[in-house]
Amino acid sequence: MTENDFVDQTKDYIPEGWTSAPTVQDLQQNYNDSKSYHDMHESNRVEALDQLNITGHVKPKKRDGYSQVQPQLIRKHAEWRYAALSEAFLATEDMYSLKPRSANDKETAKQNEQVINYQWNNQIDKTLFVDTLVRTLVDEGTAFVRTGWETESQEYVKEVPIYDYFPAQTQEQVLELQQAAMLQQKDPYAFKQHVPEHIQQALVLTEQSGQPIYPVLKEVQKVEDELLLKNQPTVEVCNSANCYPDPTCNGDLNKAEFFIYSFETSKSALKKQGNYFNLDNIQMSTTSVLSAPDHEVSGDESFSFKDDARQKFVAYEYWGYWDVDGSGITTPIVATWVGSTLIRLEENPYPDKKIPFTSAQYLPVRNEVYGQPDGFLLKDNQAIIGAVTRGAIDLLARSANSQEGIRQDALDAVNKRKYKKGENYEFNPAVDPRQAIINHTYPEIPNSVGLMLNMQEVDANNLTGVRPFGATDSSAGTATADRGVLDAATKRETGILRRLAKLMTDIGKKIIAMNGEFLSDEEIIRVTDDEFVAIRRDDLAGHYDISVTIATAEEDNTKAQELAFMLQTMGNSLPLELSQIVLSDIARLRKMPNLAQRIQDYRPEPDPVQQQMQQLEMQKLQLENMKLQAEVGKLQTGAQLDMAKAAETGAKASNIQSDTDQKDLDFLEQQSGLQHARNVQQDRAQAEGNMALEILKADLNPPKQVS
Repeated sequence: MTENDFVDQTKDYIPEGWTSAPTVQDLQQNYNDSKSYHDMHESNRVEALDQLNITGHVKPKKRDGYSQVQPQLIRKHAEWRYAALSEAFLATEDMYSLKPRSANDKETAKQNEQVINYQWNNQIDKTLFVDTLVRTLVDEGTAFVRTGWETESQEYVKEVPIYDYFPAQTQEQVLELQQAAMLQQKDPYAFKQHVPEHIQQALVLTEQSGQPIYPVLKEVQKVEDELLLKNQPTVEVCNSANCYPDPTCNGDLNKAEFFIYSFETSKSALKKQGNYFNLDNIQMSTTSVLSAPDHEVSGDESFSFKDDARQKFVAYEYWGYWDVDGSGITTPIVATWVGSTLIRLEENPYPDKKIPFTSAQYLPVRNEVYGQPDGFLLKDNQAIIGAVTRGAIDLLARSANSQEGIRQDALDAVNKRKYKKGENYEFNPAVDPRQAIINHTYPEIPNSVGLMLNMQEVDANNLTGVRPFGATDSSAGTATADRGVLDAATKRETGILRRLAKLMTDIGKKIIAMNGEFLSDEEIIRVTDDEFVAIRRDDLAGHYDISVTIATAEEDNTKAQELAFMLQTMGNSLPLELSQIVLSDIARLRKMPNLAQRIQDYRPEPDPVQQQMQQLEMQKLQLENMKLQAEVGKLQTGAQLDMAKAAETGAKASNIQSDTDQKDLDFLEQQSGLQHARNVQQDRAQAEGNMALEILKADLNPPKQVS
């Protein structure tokens, strides 16, 4: 296809303002540039699968008379990994827990947690996804997961009644409005779900007008409507052979500039999705599945549909960043092409604007997107065990077990027939029958065979950290040594689980972002069997810290035993509320969520007799308390009276002491003449005062002169 052909086909579909839109050649160039990096790791993946399944060059070559047995050591270790890793995610009902980053996000975090856990438990096949993810990761060393959104709707014709609204005329109409209003106040969710819309509208008009308004049917109209059949997130474990990541991302897909994914589809499937164009320009003769040798087909390659609508072909989907307007700043885009025909070109439709692919590595390799499986560590051990086992089997299989050899001159023809019939026979006296007749048996297997096999098993266990049932180790033998080995194996398993949990966390973040964008205006979430919650899409916005709940059976069992021991030792002294908390946690760890909820919600019914006894006991205590208070008051009053009497006595004693001191002082003054001198001095002062007064009077009133 030439550049002009591309412009003619896509000019009506290129988004407005995209002056530098990528062409199929541009996208194909990125695909070709990443192919060498992809093929190098693809050869490692094929090698790992051959080692796991004993296929390809790993399968022993056939030789006549020799064994082809090859023990599957890698598969045995993988089988022990599958259940341990899957159970960690499937053991708990709620996979995700969200924590708000601020106080404003507390309520929305709870709603998002309910939505995403509901989707995983009811809309996504969680068991199938986790099992596929774990097996892909353990077998191949790398797992790519694609997140998306699936919407399916159906158009239908429904009859819509049209109502006029008039003041209520009868008491029954008013009563119906009152019942609806009471339900609205008591249970808004039930009101919205079960009360007809015309009654709801009548209540709104009633509140506005202040008088009861009742609807009256006017006519019935037929209108076309769309029924939403499916509106949910999707998760898919991709085939690594069909994934082409950016080789320059240094092991972090968040830094990748592009990611190309090839998948099988048909014209019918693409038309149903509704976001593809140019489908009629696809050349079916040159774009079939068989014409794409780099794509690994899922399913039977020999079967194919012949009709144009269902015939399968390979499409290449490009997620990445491109300078679409020539500004020098890239824009997140998605493009899809089949052969040389571009069928999709638009901006990344997901709200986070990131590549919708996440990955996890079983054994990480520095700066690499691809990891390694256990097969890379165990292939030599598996080959040695196979060689030694085949040698031991050949040693037994090539022996003449249960065969007899008879010397030719030991028996004549007649006695030889008797010997074969089990009858008494005669032998040649010149030949010792113990040497003439030989019974062949299996040879003894050398002890070095068992020693070599045990050495390889122990070495394989140490390399992977897997402890199969009955495995022995020279370092074990004591309780402390066994505990140390198990702890080390648990730590290695926990490391793998953390990488898987990181993958599930990234998936959860993408799903939460899509929920806020693509969910319907209101989703009804089932919390329990009898509790439903209505969640609005607008209420999901916020910032949260998301974490994945993982729990291994061993860890849960250990916690349950510790809690049971705590309850056993302290159960008699613990109050009922604390005992319920411990019992609820034990039931939850034992994978009995219904029992845990019942224990948590249990409240003992009060005994009427016991309640009455408690009331009487309380009254008795109150009366005793009042009696004690009265006695204490009486004692306090007596103490105050005694204190008053003591004060009065003290005052009297002080007064008597004062009189005594005064009398003693008077006696001393009289005896010493001081009192007499004081009296004389007082009389003299009085006389002087009187004299001065008379003189003053004389001065003021002089005698009159007689003329």
